[in-house]
Amino acid sequence: MTNIWFISDTHFEHANMLKFTKEDGTPVRPGFCCVHEMNERIIDNWNRTVKPGDHVWHLGDFAMGNHTIAERIIKRLHGRKRLCVGNHDNVKEVAPFFEKVVLWRIFKEHNFTCTHIPLLTSQHRKTAFNVHGHTHHRNMTEQCYINVCVEQINYT
Repeated sequence: MTNIWFISDTHFEHANMLKFTKEDGTPVRPGFCCVHEMNERIIDNWNRTVKPGDHVWHLGDFAMGNHTIAERIIKRLHGRKRLCVGNHDNVKEVAPFFEKVVLWRIFKEHNFTCTHIPLLTSQHRKTAFNVHGHTHHRNMTEQCYINVCVEQINYT
């Protein structure tokens, strides 16, 4: 059976992610000594979860850097990968490595919309909820949002 997975904001090779802090001053991504360790944990967790034939919807902010970095990382990741473009994605650099590249995706059969940045409730009123990224450690207050940033899903 083919599974469908959702993940967002991996920010591969984005060393500054390790410097970002929450409102209380604690790190957004604690426990990593360097960007290489962060990359490897996300890759290992991804590959323990995703089977080669599974579909993965990456909801934006895949990697920082150039074509070579994106290619090197994505080749190591299991699954058939699709991308909802994030605000840090260089589409020209990463698009060749994804089966599909879209701004959003509506799953009518399951009544939800996927985006990088959370939609206003009025913007996804045709579906029951919005699966999104972008907000990292912060969750929306309404129950119609599901945050799949790596910080929310144990880097898996």
